[in-house]
Amino acid sequence: MPEHLRREIDRLKKAILTLCALVEEDVRKAGRSVAERDAGLANSIIEKDAVIDHMEIEVEEECLKILALYQPVAVDLRFIVSVLKINNDLERIGDLAVNIAEQAAYLATQERVEVPFDFPGMAQKVQSMLKRSVDALVNMDSDLARRVCAADDEVDAIHRDMYTHVQNAILRNPEAIDRLIRHLSVSRNFERIADHATNIAEDVVYLVEGEIVRHGEGAKQSQNAPGREDPRE
Repeated sequence: MPEHLRREIDRLKKAILTLCALVEEDVRKAGRSVAERDAGLANSIIEKDAVIDHMEIEVEEECLKILALYQPVAVDLRFIVSVLKINNDLERIGDLAVNIAEQAAYLATQERVEVPFDFPGMAQKVQSMLKRSVDALVNMDSDLARRVCAADDEVDAIHRDMYTHVQNAILRNPEAIDRLIRHLSVSRNFERIADHATNIAEDVVYLVEGEIVRHGEGAKQSQNAPGREDPRE
């Protein structure tokens, strides 16, 4: 690899890892803001969203500059293509953390309602998936990335269970419908963060092995389920 291209790619690695760290922090804080009913913490996440958006644009521009100036091939090209896709997923995860924070800020002003599901457990699983997907990227570990992909089904199942529990809770406590639906929205946003963490893990598999698993045998079957949203939208 030419020296100037190596320097550009090293700079790009640092930029995408910095963005990873910021997004991971926001997801952790979003979970805490709901669990602790901390409106101040929630608002700090909302206010920082513009920073993540700006960094996402900078990373994309850096990728496009490298492609235009150096025309990389083989592993270098795979890395830049993967970073472009991971960059987009990270920005979307940041948006979803903001969505959770907005719900947390509202819920902090309302009377507490008994949440009929293990929200902290779900948040912890999603945070673990995101952390491991980033670790897989840092360490170029496709085995770890595949384990992240396998964990997504667990989060999907938790969200489905939460939907059922909320329906039943609304029947028992109809005056709390707004607060219960907002908790369900939090669950949905965490479920979508897990989808994006899976996307990142799949991109790591492609980066390390050159294998596209998104629509292959290793792809998530749940993406084909009726009414399933594309997590990249």
